[in-house]
Amino acid sequence: MYRLVASPETGVLAARARALAVLRIRSSAMAVALLPAAVAVVLFTGRATGHLGAGGAWDAARWAVSGLAVVALLLAALVTAVIARARPALSPSVPISEKSAPDLYRLVRDLAERLEVPAPSAIALTPDCDSWLEDRTHRAHGPPRRTAGRRAAQAPVLVIGSPFLWWMRVAELRALLAPVVAGTGPSAHPDIAAARRFIRGLDAAVAVSARAAGPLGLPLRFVGRVSRLLLRACRDHATIMERGVAAAASERAQGVDYGLRIVAQEQVGLAYAGWDRLLTRVALPAWRMGRWPSRLDAGVVSALTELSRRDRLAEGFTSRLGERPACDLLEEPGAIDRAASLLAARLFHGGPAEPGPDWSPVGWNQYPEEVVDRKWRLEAARLHRVLDELPAADLPAAGQSAGQTAGPGAAAGTNRSYARTPARTAVGERTPARQPADHAPPAPPAPGEPTAAAAGPTLARVIDRLARDDRAGDLVAARLGAEVAREEREEAARQAARGAFAQDAAAGVAWGDGLAEGGLPLFPLQPPRTGRELLADHVTAMVCCAAVDTAGATPGLDWLDGPALLVDGARRADLGVPVLSLVDDGDAGPLRGWLTTVGVRPEKPVRLV
Repeated sequence: MYRLVASPETGVLAARARALAVLRIRSSAMAVALLPAAVAVVLFTGRATGHLGAGGAWDAARWAVSGLAVVALLLAALVTAVIARARPALSPSVPISEKSAPDLYRLVRDLAERLEVPAPSAIALTPDCDSWLEDRTHRAHGPPRRTAGRRAAQAPVLVIGSPFLWWMRVAELRALLAPVVAGTGPSAHPDIAAARRFIRGLDAAVAVSARAAGPLGLPLRFVGRVSRLLLRACRDHATIMERGVAAAASERAQGVDYGLRIVAQEQVGLAYAGWDRLLTRVALPAWRMGRWPSRLDAGVVSALTELSRRDRLAEGFTSRLGERPACDLLEEPGAIDRAASLLAARLFHGGPAEPGPDWSPVGWNQYPEEVVDRKWRLEAARLHRVLDELPAADLPAAGQSAGQTAGPGAAAGTNRSYARTPARTAVGERTPARQPADHAPPAPPAPGEPTAAAAGPTLARVIDRLARDDRAGDLVAARLGAEVAREEREEAARQAARGAFAQDAAAGVAWGDGLAEGGLPLFPLQPPRTGRELLADHVTAMVCCAAVDTAGATPGLDWLDGPALLVDGARRADLGVPVLSLVDDGDAGPLRGWLTTVGVRPEKPVRLV
């Protein structure tokens, strides 16, 4: 018996067969559009030659078919024009010129030579844990170049995940990129390239029709229906074609650094886990307050090193750090890391494209003070503002501790102790520091007036309110959720205003280049938090503020968990359970015990911003 042995050639042949099927669908669509015109030509030619009769019925048929042919040709021209003009979506990335990374280009070219495939035309970085080839040629970008009567194929762009360059070693990166670079071989085949261009054009036309408005809305919606119909007809063929291309590339790369490819794939999983934690736990809090960490890729090394230390499955990975990192292939890794970090903020959060007064970078050394401490104080201020706005009938008066009787001016005394400004705060805005209403130190309490109420916002006030009334937690959580939702809506409106220039004012059609400003963020990191989760976060922030102001604690950064409270230089990770006991059950005992252990004085006022 003989066994069929897979080879790159068989994969390419399978992909080419499916590409030809896609091209036949394109030809069939053109034939349908030209059919009425062909019938009209036959009818008029038959009359001129005498083979078809003349008279009322025949003449009516000729003119009816001619009218149908004109309409069909006009609609076909419209569909063709939209497909030709609309640009396919491009993956947002940071272009890397050969001048800024000659060693990286040399590595990729040597790899392509070993694989006997064309080298990629350029290299770009994406703030994600993935790598792929992307064809960025299209008729809308300029007239096609032809060689010997056929369209000249341009090699695709190699897009590399930026975390790979900082975490992986040079040999691991080369092994990881081998099957990706091998895909340039099938991409250069004329039939496969033509089928891909057709499918990308259809996809772009669907996107244009979806954003259509104004006088062109109706005809563009027709273009969208036709494009969707063709895409459905091509879907199965395109899927099998891409599988064949991937199989051919994988088979071709089998002989290049096969052992290292296994190690590199293990690093991909580790890098993805650490990168996700770094974005959601570390970067997201900074983005929400208008700051973006400028060295995310450098931070991923620290995050993954910490993950390797904590995870028993990752033991031994840190020994790799003695080898040459792949970021050494860049001439200025810091500048490229900064550009990739800014793009990550745009993709995952929706920040502006350029730094500004309300969108400034922050280094890792400044992160605890400028992000962690500010985050805690912003959330503590929001919590106190919600407490101030609660009706007196719903909760006990402000500033009471257990067993205290509220005086008639207790709540007002708390409100007088600092000026209430609008809350942070949507991302990108800075909230002025909270000052006493008269910009002077608070006056000493009058005889008989509660000290906590006159001194300012205290942790004791929060604990008392949540512990003494069963309705307090639900009411405060609901109001916190409403306020955070309002701030997010305001930020979304600002982002939409920033992206308004992407629309064509005359036709209301966005032809785009793959990164429409109004559609950001493209990949939201975190689902909406519930009211209880928000309340727990805000109470935790208030506790941390009190610990910093009264117990000598300091804000810190945990590479995997984000903001951290440091007491005597060590992280205290045991605060979550006492806070949940207060928020969920109204039981303040565990939290009061924790505060006593750390030395926090809840009756002392804390500084808010």
